[in-house]
Amino acid sequence: MNESKLNEIKASEPKKIWPHHLKDMKQRGEKIAMLTAYDALMARMFDQAGIDVILVGDSLGMVLLGYSTTLPVTLDEMVHHTKAVVRGTRRALVVADMPFLTYQVSAEEAVRNAGRLIQEGGANSVKLEGGRNIAETVARLVEVGIPVMGHLGLNPQSVNQLGGFRQQAKTREDARRLIEDAHALESAGAYSIVLESIPEDLARDVTAELSISTIGIGAGPHCDGQVLVCYDALGMTGDGTPSFAKRYAQLGAEIVAAAKHYSEEVKEGGFPAHKRVAS
Repeated sequence: MNESKLNEIKASEPKKIWPHHLKDMKQRGEKIAMLTAYDALMARMFDQAGIDVILVGDSLGMVLLGYSTTLPVTLDEMVHHTKAVVRGTRRALVVADMPFLTYQVSAEEAVRNAGRLIQEGGANSVKLEGGRNIAETVARLVEVGIPVMGHLGLNPQSVNQLGGFRQQAKTREDARRLIEDAHALESAGAYSIVLESIPEDLARDVTAELSISTIGIGAGPHCDGQVLVCYDALGMTGDGTPSFAKRYAQLGAEIVAAAKHYSEEVKEGGFPAHKRVAS
């Protein structure tokens, strides 16, 4: 993409990103940059950096709260962290994950719970995991004015059924079902779909078939955008970083070194330094 085209895109760039802008970006061939955030400070920095979409992911259960899966995360916790992210954001679209069992029981309960993330949390949209099994729920949410982002492939909330965090839709039959799920979500009114840990040729096919945008995570380069957990991208997760994630910094090591330096200075009397008393 040449410089004049980039300037044209920037000139037409909305001051605030809304769900329908993601479809516009797909049509223009402009990639969508998405990161997770869980607090106002991180959200503010990502917003200033020009990140298009900030996801308040239920991944906070694993990266912030120390759980081994996302399943224990509660709606109250999601509302709390969504509020913080919204306070730190001006331009980016803020999407909040709906945690486990807040939308699977009934469409009515899903509307009530999603409503809390929108009304109390201030999110612009919610994200749900699943395909045809939740299409009616997605349609009901959209009907009452709640924008929905879908999520297919590796669904972390189904980790017990899947038998761990591993690539999905590797067989021809599973790929066919995923494509059908994607079309069902689009027909139900979802404005975008996250594709997690699926073969890149399948992600390419889904992206080409849909008019709505796809956001990949471990799904190759052919999606309309990409998302990473911010702590993975910033090098703060140690050996737990997924193989598909790229580290754009090594902040974890720098934080440990800074804390060690501080501790040494405190113990040795170097901090705070003594001030000379004027004679």
